[in-house]
Amino acid sequence: MRRADRLFQIVQHLRGGRLVTAQKLGTWLEVSERTIYRDIADLQSTGVPIDGEA
Repeated sequence: MRRADRLFQIVQHLRGGRLVTAQKLGTWLEVSERTIYRDIADLQSTGVPIDGEA
């Protein structure tokens, strides 16, 4: 999966209002938990509002 597609999937999943862990997102998207944390940091730096705890 391309990175842009993965970022889109993360945003769509989080907008569903469900609580989810980085580990579960990583398993679902077949990437590491660290990659999820990097992707979320990149989304936040571009202005995408993401609430959560690290």
